[in-house]
Amino acid sequence: MPNRRPARGFTLIELLVVIAIIAVLIALLLPAVQSAREAARRSQCVNNLKQLALACMNYESSNGCFPPQSMMYPNQNPPAIAQLPFSWIPSLLQFTEQMPMFNAINFLVEPMHSGPGGYANTTASLARLNILTCPSDPGPGVVRTWAGNTSLSYGATNYVGNIGGPGIGGPVATGTIIPAPGAPQNSNYASANYGIVTIGAIADGTSNTGLMSEHLTGRQSGTMGTRVARSSNMAKTGVFESPTGVASSGNPAADNLKFYQLCQTIPDSPGGRYWTPGQLWIATYPQWIVITNYNHHGTPNQVSCANPSDPGQNGSTIAYVGLAGSAPPNSFHSGGVNMALADGSVRFIKDSISPQTWWALGTRAGGEVISSDSY
Repeated sequence: MPNRRPARGFTLIELLVVIAIIAVLIALLLPAVQSAREAARRSQCVNNLKQLALACMNYESSNGCFPPQSMMYPNQNPPAIAQLPFSWIPSLLQFTEQMPMFNAINFLVEPMHSGPGGYANTTASLARLNILTCPSDPGPGVVRTWAGNTSLSYGATNYVGNIGGPGIGGPVATGTIIPAPGAPQNSNYASANYGIVTIGAIADGTSNTGLMSEHLTGRQSGTMGTRVARSSNMAKTGVFESPTGVASSGNPAADNLKFYQLCQTIPDSPGGRYWTPGQLWIATYPQWIVITNYNHHGTPNQVSCANPSDPGQNGSTIAYVGLAGSAPPNSFHSGGVNMALADGSVRFIKDSISPQTWWALGTRAGGEVISSDSY
């Protein structure tokens, strides 16, 4: 009989080499897969902003103005901060593919509650809408309870309207989505200049004026005492307080730059509160940002920073940002945020944009000259 060679298997060294090669290939492949997934998520985010921006254009065509940041309902008398008005978002739903949701809203009563123990518009206010959700934000959104009812989880939003540029020492509602005349406001905001914004009011040009951008939603509900550390990778979901307040000195440019710099020196402790950003899409506070608005003070992806010297800031609840504070847009997109301009286009704004250019993009009639290659 002919000699037969014994069957030969893998040696231990060969097996380890194969495993090492497979591990290297996986290590090379995973970043590419993650990058492709983030590109898809960012594309969906751009599409959401584009739809909302076009809805704003349609709203303007139908009504002659952009949607107000906050709108009273007929029975809100007298206007009070405790009675939240509708935000700018519900009025846009009729111009998107959300007409059934728009029809479900009763604009004759409060958007989310009608007093302790009573609730209104729950079909809409509790809904989480895909058009208001950026897929790059992995969080479930904030859980906002009201009047002691912990069973209600209001629908959050990742998309926020531009209320204006820096507000220290000058008008504080210089953007495109601002409170309507008569909206509840703190009487200390002498130059709040609430009003109706038309296309003609955007003297700086619609292609040089921000309309809306994105913001990560808060992560924690319930107690005001919950905080997130400044050094945490989730710090952008929170609201921090500047170590020192900045009041008007008569030189708005210097005051705004001083506060911008102070917001870079926030210590790690006691941390920021992180349940208010984007906490609900159906309603808002006219005098506080971060719920359905942002402003052009801090540049993109900086943390929200309350100003202790803000005349409208409620010092006992540093969970919001007043109109003289800093509430920049932010995201988990690498290097910047998506922003829709008042002409309906969507641009990616880098974190490295200069403060002066960023401030100029926030005002509708500031008279600034912006180079086309500066952002």
